[in-house]
Amino acid sequence: MSGCFIETENYKFFQHRECEFFPCHNVKDVENFNCLFCYCPLYALGDKCGGSFTYNEKGFKDCTNCVLPHRRSNFDYVLGKYNEILDIVKSNHEEGFREVEKEEE
Repeated sequence: MSGCFIETENYKFFQHRECEFFPCHNVKDVENFNCLFCYCPLYALGDKCGGSFTYNEKGFKDCTNCVLPHRRSNFDYVLGKYNEILDIVKSNHEEGFREVEKEEE
């Protein structure tokens, strides 16, 4: 089997119908509601996530009406944004090191 490649799409979709919150958004097509990204990894991208969100009166991002990560067809879109998420993480990590260096001076 070495070198054998089997193409599959099954890893891109998961439903947890026993979850007490399923589905966690109001959707018409429950059969295609994807629980794989239960917590949206795109949240950190702010207004660059591509989803349908608003900001509430306290300035927090409200994704109540967004189902972008929960659509079966959007797995590749979400994964395509991971480099942007990593850039944010790297930037925050570097900023944290700068803060520690300032405290040590």
